[in-house]
Amino acid sequence: MQKEKNLGLGSVIATGVGLIVATSCLLSIGQGTSAIGTPFIISMTLACIFNILTALSICELNALMPNLTGGMAQFTLACCGPLITIVTNVGGFLCCQVILGSSEAAMFGNTLSQVLPAIPLPGSAYSICLVLILCLFNLRGVDMFAKIQNIVAYTLIASLIVMGILGYIKINPSAVIQQPAVLSAKAKDIFSLLGLSFFLFIGVEFIVPISSEVKNARKIVPLGMVLSLVIILAMQILITLGFKNYTSWEELSQSTIPHVLYGSALLGKAGTVWMSIVSLLAVVSTVNTIMFGIPQLCYGMAKIDLLPKFFMKKNSKNCPYIGLLLVTLALSVINASGLSSSEKLVFLINTGCVFWIFCYVMLHIDVIILRIRMPNAPRTFKLPLGILVPLIGIVGNLYMIWNIAPDSSNRLIIFAIFAGVSALLAAYAFIWVRIKMKRPLFKALAIKEVMAMDTDLYQIRHYPLLAKKLNIQASPDIEPVNAETNTGTRPELKLI
Repeated sequence: MQKEKNLGLGSVIATGVGLIVATSCLLSIGQGTSAIGTPFIISMTLACIFNILTALSICELNALMPNLTGGMAQFTLACCGPLITIVTNVGGFLCCQVILGSSEAAMFGNTLSQVLPAIPLPGSAYSICLVLILCLFNLRGVDMFAKIQNIVAYTLIASLIVMGILGYIKINPSAVIQQPAVLSAKAKDIFSLLGLSFFLFIGVEFIVPISSEVKNARKIVPLGMVLSLVIILAMQILITLGFKNYTSWEELSQSTIPHVLYGSALLGKAGTVWMSIVSLLAVVSTVNTIMFGIPQLCYGMAKIDLLPKFFMKKNSKNCPYIGLLLVTLALSVINASGLSSSEKLVFLINTGCVFWIFCYVMLHIDVIILRIRMPNAPRTFKLPLGILVPLIGIVGNLYMIWNIAPDSSNRLIIFAIFAGVSALLAAYAFIWVRIKMKRPLFKALAIKEVMAMDTDLYQIRHYPLLAKKLNIQASPDIEPVNAETNTGTRPELKLI
């Protein structure tokens, strides 16, 4: 009997908003707005449009290869082969999420150290404590924050929209400051902040894993992705206008918690407490999601042989604990280095964004390759205008990479880090693919093979000892899915 799908548009939007909006996004708004003033709204709008194009490309890929546990890795594996898949997905999703998760944890520490000045602890101590506590919860299989994800997401968005409206209508006229709304209207300055603006919208692809539980997913999932991004843009525009009325551009540029600074200026002590509580909940939710998601991505990539099989090991609580312990170590080490200033946090965010944007470029390329290779394969969602949309997305994303930071020296350092990490990943991928996988480096796998590799039945047949050790079981009466017709059955795979 087919399982009833019970998620609607509201849950899809909550998932998108809850994963995208984080306190480090508010830092990015503060930095961008303090640089050029309200014209930063133009940068945010353009970045939102490019992210909508990426979301639509992801929807088409998911329509052709639905509900795969390795996330975006399977798409690229079926288009560009294993080497490029490892480099883009380990760098674009795993490394990027570690970097951005570190900045989020640092924001948590900064907020507590400023809200609780009487306690003589550095912000990094709070950050590391948060990471360790969340690690313990996930090791026990207790994802306590997932149960309140929708509440946190809507509370955060509603609070920021209300605070933005209050600031825009100047609810507290005695605290309004006089400063120019426009610091720079030059196209060069506006476009130079596209990379920073991009960070405000990344993560919408995490809606895809819940698509199998969504009613009328063919329409609701793409619509939910677009509405999530538009709602977030509206909130950010209101916050930007509120910043202009109540926070000086200079103070905004130096603050690591601009939302708390704004809340205090707008409503005094009540605003400080309000924004502090909301931001702390958002940080905990976001970091917990990252710590839960990265081990799952490693687990999925291990199933298709792109990472070592030890990432598939789970404890008695069904947690892929090796990936969790590694991400805990990485977050702790990065935060121990001391992420206290806004300059360091913005640099960290921009570095992570380069990896993530490049992965989005590859997703657009995947759409183009599959359109050419399989033009007649059934797709329950298909982009209009042929390959024009992904081509525009590629150009826009590459432009954002080129303008990832206004300062040219920082930009070169970011590019050097990206090149160095990519080279290391390429070296690992070369050895792994040639020696362990024994496959050609750039030969794409057939879609039906990639989809089969993601099943438990594949693990049982090809790795019987490991499957037995991991207690992997699957029904023996499984027919392979034919990617040309979307027929057949497979464990844990449902078509939209």
